[in-house]
Amino acid sequence: MKVHARVVPEGAGHGHAVVIGSSLAGLAAARALAGFMDRVTVIERDWLPRGPGRRRGVPQARHTHSLPTAAHQGLEQLFPGIGEDLVRAGAVHLRVPEDLLLLGPAGWLPRFDAGLSVLSAGRDLLDAVVRDRLRADPRVRFLHDHDVVGLRPGPQDTVTGVYARGRDRRSPGGWSPARLIPADFVVDASGRGSRAPQWLAELGYEPPAETVVPTGTTRATSLYAPPVGHVADWQGVWLMAAGDDLRQGLLHPVEGGRWSVSLTTPDTTPAPADHEQVLHAAAALRDPLLRDLLATATPLGPVYRCAGTDSRWRHYERLRRWPDQFLVVGDAFAALDPAHGDGMTLAVQGALLLQRMLTAHGTAVGVTYRLRRALAHQLAPLWRSGTRLRTPAGPASEDRRPLRERLHARRLSRLAAAATADPDAAALLLRLHHGLVPPGALLGPRALRAALRRPAPQDAPPSLTHGPQARRRRPVVPVAPVIGVATGSVRPRPTGSSAHWPTTAPAGDRR
Repeated sequence: MKVHARVVPEGAGHGHAVVIGSSLAGLAAARALAGFMDRVTVIERDWLPRGPGRRRGVPQARHTHSLPTAAHQGLEQLFPGIGEDLVRAGAVHLRVPEDLLLLGPAGWLPRFDAGLSVLSAGRDLLDAVVRDRLRADPRVRFLHDHDVVGLRPGPQDTVTGVYARGRDRRSPGGWSPARLIPADFVVDASGRGSRAPQWLAELGYEPPAETVVPTGTTRATSLYAPPVGHVADWQGVWLMAAGDDLRQGLLHPVEGGRWSVSLTTPDTTPAPADHEQVLHAAAALRDPLLRDLLATATPLGPVYRCAGTDSRWRHYERLRRWPDQFLVVGDAFAALDPAHGDGMTLAVQGALLLQRMLTAHGTAVGVTYRLRRALAHQLAPLWRSGTRLRTPAGPASEDRRPLRERLHARRLSRLAAAATADPDAAALLLRLHHGLVPPGALLGPRALRAALRRPAPQDAPPSLTHGPQARRRRPVVPVAPVIGVATGSVRPRPTGSSAHWPTTAPAGDRR
């Protein structure tokens, strides 16, 4: 029996759990397991930095990220006070749509308090804050620079551990020989590149069927510094896709007072590779606002592109034969289009489901079958919303869709048109986008009442500082500065330290 030097509080005797991958899904699953198992080990292939830092295994980390309302609420249950920690670290709290200029599928949405908010920050910062909170738990330890290469089978269709190899530059191939890490419960949260189908096939299990929905888009992202003297009555800009026009634009403030700008372009158009092409792609969006903002901003780095973000669902829930005490979660189970932010919501909700079912079952043995079915049931609404019900389809693809989807697209189109003038319709549209209500909410009385309205679309953004309705400020005539004298005052006064200011004369010497 291996003895750990760390002082671990007494648990309920449920043993040791292993989590493969330190993504948000892996960190949330480790926190859920730490409240039930005696010990939890998180195995990460890359090196884990202290604080925010780039990881090679997360190429999408360079793109704009925001923590949606549902994911934030779930993280608060797992890590109480995590929102305050994120804001303290530099994340920006955005009220949706009150703090955004949001161009919906049918026009600009009004700005009001809809009770929705997101935390905008870099992916490295989000992961670092959650990782630091998990490191403070004495029951959890991290094993980075280790790669899991297989599962250890147990009696009666069970998994009793993993085989992992450590990074070693002196060894052939750069890896040390694989060693066994025993475990009583194993969770695979290694993301899109999960090798769980291969591991299962090596043990004689049938690989899962897959459903792949291509997004047909490529994302390009870069960081910018706002223009000098930038004044705005908003904090972010979001230009949504509309119909068959898949182009989107997103500007979010992130830590350090910077702008994170992401453009989504269809695969038929080359994705921008430099800042001149970014301006050209931004000019092709449905409104020139984002292009005008970037024309005066300062680029802070290169343009990063990300393709291959198709939605992929591995149907583990359909397999009749499955090893107990082994579970697949997060993007390893179902990877959604990252443009919508549903991956974070799915990761956090899956961890909460794992925590509830383990507590109710009382043991980690014999619960995997129910967990697989429950995760699939939880995923289904987000999958429908993220793959075919997110935006209304245009006439080009109308005839190829089933009748149910065509009716839903028409109701969604009418709701988007009403959202330009009706705050209730706008709030429902945003809640559908964030996955807070099921697609069946379009059949509710509020949605049906809003669908009867035919308001005129809003052609100008609801802003007093940008757009055609912006208030024009009187230009300031520059004055040649004089060293040691403050400009703009009626009477020149010396500036600098207090040693250069004239001392006050005594009362008897004043005239």
